[in-house]
Amino acid sequence: MKKLLLLLIALFMFATVSNAQELGIRFGVISGGNVAVDGVFALGSWSRIHAGVSFGSSGVGLDAVWDFLYKPLSGEAFYWYAGVGAFTFLGTPFSLGATGELGLEYRFNQIPISLSADWRPYFAIVENTSFDAGNFGINVRYIF
Repeated sequence: MKKLLLLLIALFMFATVSNAQELGIRFGVISGGNVAVDGVFALGSWSRIHAGVSFGSSGVGLDAVWDFLYKPLSGEAFYWYAGVGAFTFLGTPFSLGATGELGLEYRFNQIPISLSADWRPYFAIVENTSFDAGNFGINVRYIF
């Protein structure tokens, strides 16, 4: 039953991420593993939801961060963003908590690709209480 529930949640999250306005891969530390399916859903010109689904050896990790985009640093290509959100790891051991995000993004003008690097500290609340500030990642996404 537990595996079926994990599979249904993973399929729901993958279907949600597949409707994103940007879709790609995140490499780096994330709940559930070191690689995640990464999606961005615009909420307007200044905010977005940045979500990820990762599959590890002992479960599925889900992250969702509400980011605020800030004006380009140079021209139209560079953006920086900051946000807050939640994460969960559905596996052994179960984990639930809050996360933050601070990143820098470059959007190519000629091709629909964005590259970004971010830092995601997190505070785990459920199962074991802990804080980790060493979570860095690189995102490669296709822009629809």
